[in-house]
Amino acid sequence: MSWRWEFGFLMLGVSFSNFYVGKQVAKGKNKGWWMALTSFISILPLLYYKYANFILESVEDVSAFFGKPTALPSLEVILPVGISFFTFQALSYSIDIYRQKIEPEPSLAKFLTFVAFFPQLVAGPIERSDHILPQFKEKKYFNWDEGIAGLKIFIWGLFKKVVIADRLSLYVDPVFDNPQLWSGPTLLMATIFFSIQIYCDFSGYSDMAIGVARVMGFKLMQNFNLPYWSSSIAEFWKRWHISLSTWFGDYLYIPLGGNRVSVPRWIVNIFIVFLVSGLWHGANWTFIVWGALHAFYYLVEFLGKQGMKALGLISVLGSPIYKSFKIPVVFVLATYAWIFFRANSIGDAWYISQKIFQLEGGLWWGSSSVTSLLSIALILMLAFVQFGQYKGLVGMYYRPSKFPAWLSASAFLMLLIGISLFGVSSNAFIYFQF
Repeated sequence: MSWRWEFGFLMLGVSFSNFYVGKQVAKGKNKGWWMALTSFISILPLLYYKYANFILESVEDVSAFFGKPTALPSLEVILPVGISFFTFQALSYSIDIYRQKIEPEPSLAKFLTFVAFFPQLVAGPIERSDHILPQFKEKKYFNWDEGIAGLKIFIWGLFKKVVIADRLSLYVDPVFDNPQLWSGPTLLMATIFFSIQIYCDFSGYSDMAIGVARVMGFKLMQNFNLPYWSSSIAEFWKRWHISLSTWFGDYLYIPLGGNRVSVPRWIVNIFIVFLVSGLWHGANWTFIVWGALHAFYYLVEFLGKQGMKALGLISVLGSPIYKSFKIPVVFVLATYAWIFFRANSIGDAWYISQKIFQLEGGLWWGSSSVTSLLSIALILMLAFVQFGQYKGLVGMYYRPSKFPAWLSASAFLMLLIGISLFGVSSNAFIYFQF
C-alpha cells in the first residue's frame, strides 16, 4: 500500500476511459460493447495491483493439493492507495449512463474532480455522479454555519481515529500478530477491541472527509449510521459502509436478479455479493471467509424470520424487547466475523475463534493497565454518545443536536482537549489498504 506520482497516471487512465467511453455509451450504438470495454480498462489495473499475487499463490496451493506442486514467481507489486475506491466511483458513472440514469458530463475538468475529489479519494465514501457532480457546478461561498458544522464532524471523526481506534490498536496488534502466545480472555478482549477499532478507524476517516467537504460547501453521503445499534444483519449492512453496500446492491445484486428470482438462485446471489465484498476488502482467503460468514448470517436470519411469520409470531419481530435483545446478538455475530477480517491467516483466525471460548489463563492488560482501562472508558463513552445519537438527541451529520449550543460547544472543546492529551498518531487508516 503506497502512493507514488506515477499512480496518478493510473487514476487518469481510469478517468479518461470512463469519461470518453461514457459519451459513446450515451449514443446508444454498440453501447454494450463500449460498456464492456470501459469495465475491462477500469478493473484490469485493480486485478493486477491487488489480486495478481493472490491468484498466483492460490494456483500454487491448488497444485500442491492435487500433488503437483508448481512454483510460480511472486510479483513485486505495490498497491496504490485508494485504487478500489476511485475505480468503483468512476465505473459507476459509466454504468449509470448505460442505464440512462444520467447524462454524460460535458466537462472533463469537472469529471476529473469528481473522481479525484481529495477529501474522499483514498477511503471513500464512494460517491455517485448524480449526487456530487451537480455540486461542482454550483457557485460556492463560505458559509459560517456550514463551516462550523463541518468542523464539528471533522473533530468527532479525528477523535474516533486518533484517541479511540489508534489507542485500541496498541492492544490489538500484538495479540493478533501472534495469537498462539495469548490466553483465551486476552484474545477475546482483543477481538472486542478490534470490533470497535475498525469502526472508529473507518467511520473516523469518513467523518473527516465529510467534514472537510462540508467546510468547502459540498455534501458527501453518510457512510456510517450507528451500525452496532442494528437489530438484524440486514440492518447492519444498511448502516455499515453504506456507500459500498449500496454500490454492490445497485451494480451487482440487482443485475444478478436480486430477489426477483427463484429461492436457490437468490441464495446464490446473496453469497456472490458477500464473497465479492469480502474479496474487495483484501486479497486473502480470510476476507472471503469473512464475507461468507455474513452471507450465512443473512440467510439464517431470513429463514428465522420466515419461520416466525409461519408460526404467527410476526408481532414479536417488531416488539421493543425483541429488538433490544437482537442488538447485542448482532454485535456479537459481527465481532466474531471480524476475527477472520483481522487475522493474518485462516489458521490464526480458526485458532482465535476456538480459543476465545476457552476462558483459561490470565487476562493481559497490555503494556500498561492504565492504557487498557482508558480504552475501556473510551468505549463506554462512545456507547453513551451513540445512544444519544440513536435516540436523536445528539447531532449526527446533517441532523442537528437537541442540546443547547453552549453545551454542544463545550463537548467539542472537550474532544479537542482529549485529542491533545490522549491522541495516538502512529497508525495509518485501516481502509487505506483497500
